[in-house]
Amino acid sequence: MQRLQRLSHHDLPAMRSINALFAEVFDDHASYSDAPPSDSWLAAQLTNPATIALAAYDEDALVGALTGYVLGKLEAQRSEIYIYDLAVRKSHRRRGVATALIGALNDVAQSVGAWVIYVQADYGDDAAIALYIKLGVREDVMHFDIVPG
Repeated sequence: MQRLQRLSHHDLPAMRSINALFAEVFDDHASYSDAPPSDSWLAAQLTNPATIALAAYDEDALVGALTGYVLGKLEAQRSEIYIYDLAVRKSHRRRGVATALIGALNDVAQSVGAWVIYVQADYGDDAAIALYIKLGVREDVMHFDIVPG
């Protein structure tokens, strides 16, 4: 891996490449590529300082990416960052790409005064679980999706 980049509203093609990477790695085209957002939607999201999109490149090829969100808290004057998606191409796994992306996210966290970065992993995703155990403290929680309406 040669380069990490935080995307801005000027990087719409790169964000579309990240979504394609997520669709491929997660085998979830319905979520990431079947109904792509408009350029104006993507630009607005990438303009928001609470939205974080990081790309990892080897030469000019996208090999990994991370998206996350800064969440301002109400119980204390602090923020936390949630890693929403993190993916590395199979060809570049176990080369430090995910660790480098989280390291870059840590720099963002420090710059915004976040007190913690958190992430969830699915049972059975042993590689992700091993990475997160290496980098942080495990909490066992339950996750629920509540569909509006």
